[in-house]
Amino acid sequence: MQIETKLTQLGLTLPDPMAPVANYVPYVVSGSQVFVSGQISKIGDEIVRGRLGDGLSLEDGQRAAQLCGLNIVAQLKAACDGDLSRVTRIIKLGGFVQATPDATGAAIPQIINGCSDLMVALFGDAGRHARFAVSAPSLPLDVAVEIDCIAEIAVPSSQ
Repeated sequence: MQIETKLTQLGLTLPDPMAPVANYVPYVVSGSQVFVSGQISKIGDEIVRGRLGDGLSLEDGQRAAQLCGLNIVAQLKAACDGDLSRVTRIIKLGGFVQATPDATGAAIPQIINGCSDLMVALFGDAGRHARFAVSAPSLPLDVAVEIDCIAEIAVPSSQ
């Protein structure tokens, strides 16, 4: 489990996959692709809330994005039946940062880097991805960040 070794080296722990909070599934596997629903900046008791431009710092936003990334990896692990070595590519991330209308747009992509940097640290070149990073006036549960993911996985030969 090379990915889990890297997590340990980074001082991070993979959470249990979050259950959906509404009428959707946490991920869908279609062929060799996994579509991970938006993951929020909450793991266990740690939750990063707030708005850029209204008290949320760049560093807090980056930590929020990292929490989203850990939740994404937890969902990928579940989609791969516990075997993260099946993840062959992180294709795309879509990032939303809760922000006030007058918040500086330059910080939005820097915040989502908290997740992007994690993907590269864990998956190497296969973690480099396309993405978008936008602001939103509000996010579920007043979280600071929500990120979704499209990834490619190796399909077991029995399927």
